[in-house]
Amino acid sequence: MDFASLMSKEIAKAKPKASADEPSAKYKNRAEIEAEREAKYLAEQKALQEEREAKLAQKRKRQEEEAEANRAREEKRQKLAEESRLRREEREAEEERIRRKRLGLPELVKEKSEEVLEADDIEDDELIEKLRAMGEPSTLFGESHKQRLRRFRKLGVVMTDGPIPTSLELVDEKDMKVDTIPNDEEGKKYLFRQLASYFTMVLREWEYALDKEKRDTFASKSAYNAMVQSRENLTPLFRKFEKGDVEDGILEPIVEIVKAAQERRYVDANDGYLRLSIGKAAWPIGVTMVGIHERSAREKLHESDKGHVMGDEITRKFLQSIKRCLSFAQVRWPPEDMRQLMG
Repeated sequence: MDFASLMSKEIAKAKPKASADEPSAKYKNRAEIEAEREAKYLAEQKALQEEREAKLAQKRKRQEEEAEANRAREEKRQKLAEESRLRREEREAEEERIRRKRLGLPELVKEKSEEVLEADDIEDDELIEKLRAMGEPSTLFGESHKQRLRRFRKLGVVMTDGPIPTSLELVDEKDMKVDTIPNDEEGKKYLFRQLASYFTMVLREWEYALDKEKRDTFASKSAYNAMVQSRENLTPLFRKFEKGDVEDGILEPIVEIVKAAQERRYVDANDGYLRLSIGKAAWPIGVTMVGIHERSAREKLHESDKGHVMGDEITRKFLQSIKRCLSFAQVRWPPEDMRQLMG
């Protein structure tokens, strides 16, 4: 045996024998290489996607926890602010009551808040369905059943567009002419619509006249603030028109004032306002109290003023707003007789 044969035999012994089931990895075609590369790429992308989703989930969780903490803080802040407001109003009301008692003035009558009647109550499930049918949220944050029912009632009332939104159907200018107070209920309802329409027209003209002017002067700003304040103070009167519970002692002078203003008799309208605001109340003249002791007859000065309209703060404000409307009306619609101009 020659040397080459011996070398070949030894080399063959040194090489490991390949298994029959294992494919030879000496050569790979291009399809296998591409498949391996694609599988590796897909695995990397899947790992990156899972990592991104995990980070987003953690971020959403942190945001939800932060939003919940913010809601809790805001709810606590609102609760504290409401408690502080109630304590301040009670303190101011007590101070005002002591002051009025000291001066001998009548006590203020608090307005009663509107409560939901049991006859008008609706089951909660039915109420939620009706709100959803109207396209409104079924429940607001921290809202009770009574608040939800009151919100549903307000949504069902059609409010007219104007300086003071109201549920009354306003009439045209040609139908605003008032005369006397009718005796029937339907006539009174129409009278309230006429009065609301007249004050809406005056406020709209007043606002339009001020919008045309520049508000860069002190006088213009003061005039605009007076208009805004009059609009806010007349809102309780509009609510009385909607309910139809205006007292006859106030309704008759208001009708007299509006009738005179529509006829451009502004001096007569001002006289009606003075009779309504001053009335027949006793006005002390001179010294009413000498020394530290109060005279026994001094308490009789305000006996006739117990039911006076100016004793109520809300009534006093909307009566003063009516007077401001008269002052603007005589400028917007001047009288033919110059003697009817108010001073």
